[in-house]
Amino acid sequence: MPLKHLKTLLSPQDGAAKVTCMTWAPNNAKFAVCTVDRVVLLYDEQGERRDKFSTKPADSKYGKKSYVVKSMVFSPDSTKIGIAQTDNIIFVYKIGQEWGDKKVICNKFVQTSAVTCLLWPAEHSIVFGLTEGKIRVANTKTNKSSTIYGTESYVISLTSNVSGKGILSGHADGTVVRYFFDDEGSGESQGKLLIHPCPPYALAWGANSIIVAGCDKKVVAYDREGHVLQTFDYSRDRLEKEFTVAATSPSGQSVVLGSFDRLRVFNWCPRRSAWDEASPKEIPNLYTITALAWKKDGSRLCAGTLCGGVEQFDCCLRRSIYKNKFEMTYVGLSQVIVKNLSTGTRVVLKSHYGYEIEEVKILGKERYLVAHTSDTLLLGDLASNKLSEVAWQGSGGNEKFFFENEAVCMVFNAGELTLVEYGNNEILGSVRTEFMNPHLTSVRLNDRRQKGVEENKKLAYLIDIKTIAILDLAGGYNLGTVSHDLKIDWLELNETGRKLLFRDKKLKLNLFDIESGVKTTVLSFCSYVQWVPGSDVVVAQNRGNLCVWYNIDSPERVTMFPLKGDIVDLERANGKTEVIVTEGVNTVSYTLDEGLIEFGTAIDDGDYYRATAFLETLEMCAETEAMWKTLSKLSLEARQLHIAERCFAALGDVSKIRFLNETNKIADSIAKEYGGDGTENYKVKARLAMLDKNFKLAEMYYMEQNAIDEVMEMYQELHMWDDCIAVAEAKGHPELDNLRRSYFAWLMETNQNEKAGEVKESEGDYVGAVNLYLKAGLPAKAAWLAMSRDDLLASSDIINRIATALIKGEFYERAGDLFERIRNNQRALECYRTGNAFRKAVELARLAFPSEVVKLEEVWGDYLVQQKQMDAAINHYIESGCSSKAVEAAIGARQWKKALHIVELQEDRSLDMSYLKIAQHYASIQEFEVAERLFVKGDHLRDAIDMYTQAGKWEQAHKLAVKCMSQEEVSALYISRAKELEKEGKYNEAERLFATVNEPDLAITMYKKNKMYDDMIRLVGRHHRNLLQETHIHLAKELEADGRFQEAEYHYIEGQDWKAAVNMYAHGDMWEEAYRVSKNHGATSAHKQVAYLWAKSLGGEAAVKLLNKFGLLETAIDFAAENRSFEFAFELARLSMKQKIPQIHLKNAMFLEDEGKFIEAETEFIKAGKPKEAVLMYVHIQDWSGAQRVAEAHDPDSVADVLVGQAKFCFEQKDFQKAEAFLLRAQRPELAIKYYRDAEMWSDAIRICKDYLPNKLAVLQEEYEKEASRKGNRGVEGMVEQAQEWEQSCDYAQAVDCYLKVKDSSNVALQEKCWMKVILLHSAQFVYIAFRIIGPLLHWFFCNIAAELYLNLDLIKEAVDAFIEGEEWNKAKRVAKELDPRLEGYVDQRYKEHLKNQGKVDSLVGVDVMAALDMYVERGQWEKCIDTASKQNFKILHKYVALYATHLIKENDAEKVLSLYMQHGVPANQQNFNIYKRMFLELMNLRDRDVAEAYRMWADLRDALHLLCENLTKSSEANSPAHEDFEQMLVVAHYYATRSAIKGTDQLVILVAKLSISLLRHTELIPADKAFYEAGLAAKAVGWDNMAFIFLNRFLDLADGIDEGTLEALDHTDFQDTDIPFEVPLPSKLHVEKREEIRDWVLTVSMDQRVEQVLPMDERGTYEASLVAAKTGIRSLPCVITGYPVLRNKIDFKKPGMAANKDDWNKFLMATKTTHSPECQDVLKFIAQWCGGLPSAGYSFQ
Repeated sequence: MPLKHLKTLLSPQDGAAKVTCMTWAPNNAKFAVCTVDRVVLLYDEQGERRDKFSTKPADSKYGKKSYVVKSMVFSPDSTKIGIAQTDNIIFVYKIGQEWGDKKVICNKFVQTSAVTCLLWPAEHSIVFGLTEGKIRVANTKTNKSSTIYGTESYVISLTSNVSGKGILSGHADGTVVRYFFDDEGSGESQGKLLIHPCPPYALAWGANSIIVAGCDKKVVAYDREGHVLQTFDYSRDRLEKEFTVAATSPSGQSVVLGSFDRLRVFNWCPRRSAWDEASPKEIPNLYTITALAWKKDGSRLCAGTLCGGVEQFDCCLRRSIYKNKFEMTYVGLSQVIVKNLSTGTRVVLKSHYGYEIEEVKILGKERYLVAHTSDTLLLGDLASNKLSEVAWQGSGGNEKFFFENEAVCMVFNAGELTLVEYGNNEILGSVRTEFMNPHLTSVRLNDRRQKGVEENKKLAYLIDIKTIAILDLAGGYNLGTVSHDLKIDWLELNETGRKLLFRDKKLKLNLFDIESGVKTTVLSFCSYVQWVPGSDVVVAQNRGNLCVWYNIDSPERVTMFPLKGDIVDLERANGKTEVIVTEGVNTVSYTLDEGLIEFGTAIDDGDYYRATAFLETLEMCAETEAMWKTLSKLSLEARQLHIAERCFAALGDVSKIRFLNETNKIADSIAKEYGGDGTENYKVKARLAMLDKNFKLAEMYYMEQNAIDEVMEMYQELHMWDDCIAVAEAKGHPELDNLRRSYFAWLMETNQNEKAGEVKESEGDYVGAVNLYLKAGLPAKAAWLAMSRDDLLASSDIINRIATALIKGEFYERAGDLFERIRNNQRALECYRTGNAFRKAVELARLAFPSEVVKLEEVWGDYLVQQKQMDAAINHYIESGCSSKAVEAAIGARQWKKALHIVELQEDRSLDMSYLKIAQHYASIQEFEVAERLFVKGDHLRDAIDMYTQAGKWEQAHKLAVKCMSQEEVSALYISRAKELEKEGKYNEAERLFATVNEPDLAITMYKKNKMYDDMIRLVGRHHRNLLQETHIHLAKELEADGRFQEAEYHYIEGQDWKAAVNMYAHGDMWEEAYRVSKNHGATSAHKQVAYLWAKSLGGEAAVKLLNKFGLLETAIDFAAENRSFEFAFELARLSMKQKIPQIHLKNAMFLEDEGKFIEAETEFIKAGKPKEAVLMYVHIQDWSGAQRVAEAHDPDSVADVLVGQAKFCFEQKDFQKAEAFLLRAQRPELAIKYYRDAEMWSDAIRICKDYLPNKLAVLQEEYEKEASRKGNRGVEGMVEQAQEWEQSCDYAQAVDCYLKVKDSSNVALQEKCWMKVILLHSAQFVYIAFRIIGPLLHWFFCNIAAELYLNLDLIKEAVDAFIEGEEWNKAKRVAKELDPRLEGYVDQRYKEHLKNQGKVDSLVGVDVMAALDMYVERGQWEKCIDTASKQNFKILHKYVALYATHLIKENDAEKVLSLYMQHGVPANQQNFNIYKRMFLELMNLRDRDVAEAYRMWADLRDALHLLCENLTKSSEANSPAHEDFEQMLVVAHYYATRSAIKGTDQLVILVAKLSISLLRHTELIPADKAFYEAGLAAKAVGWDNMAFIFLNRFLDLADGIDEGTLEALDHTDFQDTDIPFEVPLPSKLHVEKREEIRDWVLTVSMDQRVEQVLPMDERGTYEASLVAAKTGIRSLPCVITGYPVLRNKIDFKKPGMAANKDDWNKFLMATKTTHSPECQDVLKFIAQWCGGLPSAGYSFQ
């Protein structure tokens, strides 16, 4: 962050006049400075001094100089200043809002010691430090102070964090203490944070770190827990002094420290989480900086000095102007000041998390700020100065912002809508929607405060185009979902969020009540709708009507006014609401009834008195009545009974008025007696419940107070005797009997006989009850009672009376029940039939009259049909066997499947009409197959055909028609039907009919006649593709004739004749269309040609403008010239491109030339400035005089060209002399030479060359010679003749040259004759001639002659070279020996090279054997090489043996390498060690060598290694690491050889197993997978299953590791405490193929509980095959036969360290003796050599 000096606010003095403290106001408007004389100076934002005031001492008696101001701070509201003084007091001065306001002390806090530091982080809390070490807080509201914490050391500095919620205090002993008022969830510790090495006078708390500095010239950065983060050491800088003061930027990202003449700046780097030091600001003669103050918006830094100066610095990173209206000042990475240049207002945009602000935009009518950081989104309202920062993942800047709502910003990105409330740093809500439009989203955030509602934040949005979701943003839950059957195009919540208006695509306006979930359509054809601001009134327009709902709770009550225009806006201001309507060009306003609008507002605010007062001013109408009802309901709910009474009075509800009046009297008397409003009294509550008809609730209120009499009185007044008697019974009231009697008497008086009968019935007086029921005209009830009582059934009188009454009342079913109950079945059946109670009749008939059942079923069915219950009748008809009626009923009931089922089961021909009806139904539901079957079955084929025809299924119709009609009839039918359809305008159906009868031409004709060309073309393309293009052209011409150019164009294009379309437009002077067609459909340059023709038709300036428009002017000029329209070209060029005129003249000239108009062409060439072209024209027509004339007059340089042309003509005419003369006149002798040369007149050519171009004579001569040589003998003879001519003319040098150029390999005699001639001519030029002929002599292999010439010249070396060239080696040696012995070595060297080059290696051996050997190597003749080398010394032999071995190893032939060394010995040369190792490893890697047949190879390897080790023992490499390695290899080879030797011997199979197991300890040399595989198989062969299982399991693990490319996953548990190595090389490939077989065996064995996965132990407690004892570490000797450790029964050999197990040794000897195996005998022989002899000579083998 750069510091740029702006101005000096206070000039420094000559001496010390320290600025003690400074501070900026939080509102950035004021800056205060306290000088050494204790005066506070006040500056404005621009740095102009506006005010000042003097501070006061704590006690005036000590004088004004008795104290020093140590610190000063503004209050958070910027209207007060706190002053800390050393006279133990803090004063708080009220300085006011305006400059010049009176300064008043409003608080003072007396302390016990001097106040050193001051902070004012919160509204009423001042934090300060004392010299005694305490940190205290003073409350300006209570004027009291208290201690936060205390220390034992002087407080020298005090600072807060960025948020002001935490403080740091620095003390003289270096201690820094931290305290939080609110840790904001950071969890950071409080108390002593760190101890700095020196007093922390400069203390700063950044956003991520703490910086401390002092007198030790070091700046130390600490982390949040007090650990050192960084140290900046300036102690070695002699110019640096102690650090005195520090200041943190408001963002916490930068810290400035003051020292002597210098400000040091440190910036926090978020990427490195460390401080970066910026370039220090050095100001000479500034002296020590004593105070720093950073402006709260971060844009300014002020520094006070020891000499009293105050300097102001600009701290911004950069500035920019946005749209010339706003200034962006970046004061830090995370802070930007946005200033409105027109109003001067400023907003500080800051990231609370310290993120870097990337870009700031001002959107939404230049009112709203939008900025991004890496992890957050910043939004702000410039008008309200509300800022928000919310977490936001970067989306590439694809967000869309909507600012229609002043309280919330809607951000839409990737199908997600996010709401951010300005001033809130949390996302208000987020929903998924694909329909983001301000008209499809409605947000209400506390738009109108409601009684009892704290947070009212709601959102309505579209889930899909037909579904609205309503969300409570405060609670985060869904309030409801509105599903609509049409697309929704507008929606809006009312201000309270209780109602939702939405409109669909058919302009239907709907209202949704969120609480009740009821949706109502309130208006159709709604073109405008809006809620009136500040109310729940709705204004809408329906065609020519203005519709107003003053009470939206009654949507049916709407006020309508006629309109002549359209509503454009709604305005509500100054107590007036107007609807703005445009009527034509005029704007008219309609004023709404503000009182009615105000009513709704009062209701919502809960002010019912105001609502009542307002309604009383209105006349009664439908709207007013609705409002009185609403108010009555709400006032009752709120228990404002007097208002409710007034409402019912207005509504004229007298009963409720009287009831409420009585209730109010009761409430008033209770209120007067007990206080309150009386509505909570039980009587009032009970009466209100009665008013609400909730009598049980009223009873509950009374019963809670044991007011039984009042309850009974209430029920009696309401004549609710049952409830009254129930209460009396429950409470055992003494008046119960009287109540019952009174009740019965009342019932009789009021003729409530039914109720009286029920009372009698309940009392057990059944006869009386029956009489009363009959009296009440309720015979059915009397019958039920009688049927339930046997004693009543026994009375025939009662039964007859009841039956008579039932029949009289036509209660036949009940009479039937009664007769059936008394077993009078006949009467019962009659009653059932009469009363149509057929179910009971059928049930009774089945029991009593079975023969009547079928008849009853049919009658029942007829009755049901009469009752239109067709569905129920079907089964009854089926039961009665009336199939036809059943079918009719099924058809009538539309039970088509049932009807079909019944019909298909019948064979009755009378059902044909039923078939037709059913078939017609199935045809109507498009089940054509069923319908067809029924039509056919009912002989209605034509109906079936009609069905298919009407359904457009022409193929099926045709198929049916063919069955019953001839082809002609079918065609006639279809064609006639098609023509009818054509007349009806159903062309598609007609086409299908034509197609069905294969008459596409009729369809084409139909479409053509009706000018439906698209369909016509479609059919032509389908049926006459070869005529398609022609049809398009034909149609295009017809359309063109009709003037339908666009349609004609389409057909021309489709007919691939775009030129015709262009011509059409061109003839019609429609050049723009012609140009468009040519550009879109023509060739690449077609549109240019059309533009050219267009321009040509215009001519003049118009043509130039047109061509310039298309950028084709120059092209058009060129085109005109090319097409010989020279007048048009000249016209265009003269008007616009005069520079093109010469080019046009040139093209015109060329045209005239082609036309044979040479005189006019000459003129044009000259006008074009091309006279040379005119000359060439005349030359071309061989008009030499004309050419000469033009050249001399206009182009003198072309005269020569004319002469050359004449010369060429003469040459062609064979007039060589004249041609030569012309060329010499034209000074072109080279052309004369060329022409002579082309004519093969070489002598003339050489003559001219010699006379005029002597410098080119040699080249010409050489050319002549080449020509001669090319011509063969004829050319050579010519050259000889030429040489003879030179010789005769005494030009011997030329003659010699000519003789030397004679080269004829076929005529050696002639060649030699020429050279002899040259030698005879040498005379005085011998040396020159000799050197000239030596080269050709050597070339032609006349080496002897050349050598003699060299010898004559005393050139010995050259002579030797000549002999060598001729391969005359003896002559060369003799000359060298006799004349220059120094050349003998040279001759020998050349001879060797010759032999090498000739490949004569055998000859080279005798000369240079090493070179010969190298040649054998190069040629790959290794056998000859080794054979030849073997005849040399041992060293040479083994050099080439090593080379051969290396070659064989590369060829993967290690066995041959072994045989090579077995043949020639194994020297202990260090350079051969790698070869030996590679050979060993390659042999180990060979597959299938674990057999007896491989013994010879293993024995050779063993013997070779033994020989090598013997040689190493005698060399300087004895006991070296390499020697030890080879000894190990020898042991391995011995084991392999021994194992192969005994493989074929059955009695030694255990030794085979032991050898295989012993080899496992050498797996660093042997492929591990191969070793474990062989050991496992060998162990398995002898029945050692434990070991076999472990070894083969290890093999499988190794195989898996080889596949994976790593052995890290191997488990070595089984081989702990053994000498089998863990770390082995990873084999490059698997050496065994039978992995799956092994895996199967291992899995099988693993299931066998008898096999333990443990290696066998011996008496050492160690694995039996391990040489090293696990417990003692003692290493045993390996047995020379098996490799197992030798523990007891030991046989020693003469060589130390060699031993054998006695048992194994004896077994081996015995087997060798009995089998006479030569391999075993060879093993014994080797052991004797290796171990210094056998232990005894008891055995001998023949």
